[in-house]
Amino acid sequence: MTQAPATPKGPGRLHDREIIALAVPAFGALVAEPLFVIVDSAVVGHLGTPQLAGLGIAAALLMTAVSIFVFLAYATTAAVARRVGAGDLPAAIRQGMDGIWLALLLGVAVIAVTLPTAPWLVQLFGASDTAAPYATTYLRISSLSIPAMLIVLAATGVLRGLQDTRTPLYVAIGGFTANAGLNVGLVYGAGLGIAGSAWGTVIAQFAMAVAYLVVVIRGARLHGASLRPDAAGIRASAQAGVPLLVRTLSLRAVLMIATAVAARLGDTNIAAHQIVLSLWSLMAFALDAIAIAGQAIIGRYLGANDAKGAREACRRMVQWGIASGVVLGILIVALRPLFIPLFTSDQAVRDTLLPALLVVAISQPIAGVVFILDGVLMGAGDGPYLAGAMLVTLAVFAPVALLVPAFGGGLTALWCAMTLMMAVRMVTLWLRMRSGRWIVTGATR
Repeated sequence: MTQAPATPKGPGRLHDREIIALAVPAFGALVAEPLFVIVDSAVVGHLGTPQLAGLGIAAALLMTAVSIFVFLAYATTAAVARRVGAGDLPAAIRQGMDGIWLALLLGVAVIAVTLPTAPWLVQLFGASDTAAPYATTYLRISSLSIPAMLIVLAATGVLRGLQDTRTPLYVAIGGFTANAGLNVGLVYGAGLGIAGSAWGTVIAQFAMAVAYLVVVIRGARLHGASLRPDAAGIRASAQAGVPLLVRTLSLRAVLMIATAVAARLGDTNIAAHQIVLSLWSLMAFALDAIAIAGQAIIGRYLGANDAKGAREACRRMVQWGIASGVVLGILIVALRPLFIPLFTSDQAVRDTLLPALLVVAISQPIAGVVFILDGVLMGAGDGPYLAGAMLVTLAVFAPVALLVPAFGGGLTALWCAMTLMMAVRMVTLWLRMRSGRWIVTGATR
């Protein structure tokens, strides 16, 4: 499953084909995941406002718990891709199984914490007396799906490392369809209310996990890879994931600080902020799809001892990131009269939203570079540097953002601070890329 390095004749076109083949299905899979919550909200919303409020709180807690462990996908992709590049498919799949076993262990641990603390967690998020019982019910039931969700993350990383982003797309579509049908059937057909929505999530997530495991197990048997848990391998997967966990937590802290500052600016500003943040996140899905392609491609080149191919692929993907950022920025500006009315009819919110949205549009090329280089360094297994760079970024962003209200700034000033955050990330990642220290070849880093 290795591929010859790019030749001087048309290397850009060669990388373009690889990037498109991996990024387009990855984008579809990324977009499918948030649709789970949207479907749940649409179904539960007809039960009443307290039920919907409870779902919102519980879903936020559930997604936060799962997103913390996204390193299961990132670290596994890089490790598996290196083995693929080295031409050792049995070891690649064995590496992936270590990540899957780690996901199962972490999932069980999270359930053990969540079940007894669910009421306290719900209260911590400020649930009202009417919404709290529904939030607790949903959280307790849906938390049973966490092992499946984490297995899906790890198995997705395995397939991405094997240069396969189509299977995750098909599984995501199937899971979304099953979740929608189960929600309607269990909430209304079986009369289970919000508990039915939670059970629908559990069933759909476990079905997705089983689908992934069938694919991985089939590959393991085909190539003679062991499926048994290996303590040393699981420990190595955990160690590789720690720096990426630090990176993820630092990034989550940035977003939480931004939301907290927006809340201090008043209801109009926090409402506009949520709209801008939603659109910013949507743009991130498109750029992250290219970054995922970068993880798989870079890991494979380095595993094949092809430093030149890795550099050329990195250069081409950065060009893709800049171009994509420019296109996304233009789309935000051009389509704003169409999508802003979909979010709000409040003129004050619209007036607050518009200048902040223009800042986001202008910053998209920067975001393009950041996402791509983030993916390149993840593919290279350069987690410790990513963790350090994100901590530096957090240290710069936090005081600037917290000073926005003190100096009378509004939402536009806050999103200028967010742009500063992205610029700091770009500088730190660009310096690492230029240094070449991320280029460590071989089947393992």
